[in-house]
Amino acid sequence: MGRPTAVFVDRDAIKSNFDIAKSFSPNSKFVSVIKANAYGHGLKEVAQTLSKCTDAFGVACIEEALLIREAGIKNPVLLMEGFFSVEEIEIASKENFWLMVENQFHVDHILSSKPSQPVKVWFGIDTGMHRLGFQGREVGINFQKLEASENVQPSLVVSSHFSTADDLNSNTTKNQINNFDSSIKSNHLINYKHEQSLSNSAGLIGWSGSRRDWQRPGYLLFGNSPFVQKHEVEKVLKPAMDFKSKIISLRDISAGESVGYGQNWTAKKQTRIATVTVGYADGYPRNAENGTPTLVHGKRCPLVGRVSMDMITIDVTDIHHATIGDEVLLWGKELPVNEIAKYSNSIGWELLSRITSRVPRHYLN
Repeated sequence: MGRPTAVFVDRDAIKSNFDIAKSFSPNSKFVSVIKANAYGHGLKEVAQTLSKCTDAFGVACIEEALLIREAGIKNPVLLMEGFFSVEEIEIASKENFWLMVENQFHVDHILSSKPSQPVKVWFGIDTGMHRLGFQGREVGINFQKLEASENVQPSLVVSSHFSTADDLNSNTTKNQINNFDSSIKSNHLINYKHEQSLSNSAGLIGWSGSRRDWQRPGYLLFGNSPFVQKHEVEKVLKPAMDFKSKIISLRDISAGESVGYGQNWTAKKQTRIATVTVGYADGYPRNAENGTPTLVHGKRCPLVGRVSMDMITIDVTDIHHATIGDEVLLWGKELPVNEIAKYSNSIGWELLSRITSRVPRHYLN
């Protein structure tokens, strides 16, 4: 009943991908990163799926963390951008939300606050991404303040984030690992009670030197390779999302006739056009190029014409039995989201997280 555009999420695939992530560092603990509505897969549902597998969850903000609590899930939750207002410190204290601390604002307010119980701190170091984290002499000074505070739990996690771990041909990640270790040593942060965390998805799989006490996989949990190059891990990961719609109209056009807004595609021969009910208001990328593949009856059918708000048009000339109501796979197990992203001058992370709220999610297994 109703519009057929929908997302189908395979819970077993997510669990399988977690097991693959765990196999790369079996003695580590894991923060499963499920920010941005679990990369479009549904925050509460994915948290429920992984709650018995993972040690903790990672999100961008306290609003996302509170949704996890609303779902009845008790795992610790790391607020990966820290807190934005002082009031969040007490909420974090009560709810077992862990705080990323990476600037003077964070330190000053934690030290001056009066939480009902000490907060768990992840201490961020800028090793070269230059987005978040303490630099230079700030590292040792602020770490010592937090370590000495009764407002902070005794064991801190020292962490950083990679800028180009997805590119295995770049030396940047190796340099960042060296910068991290040098900062730990020069600021005397080595202590048995303090833990370390460096790896995101690409770091965990591609850079063994980054596998420390805590791993932070996100994108790979949903079955997608985090690398710019082809990688063996693609053979074992299971894409958890199928994004589907259906054909709602069919027509034949002659050579020289154009399709869609702006007439940016013109037929070179007699062509059968199928209209599919999905558009950029659903999260399908408006900048997807002509030729972007879809799947109909298991065969590739290229996008023709500009993506509009609610519809796209595809060439089904080679699908002789195509009819209204036929299912169209936009990306998923048989059509990687990373491939669609390349046609859209984007990345898979963006496409998944941009799927809008009007697209229903259905959960399998």
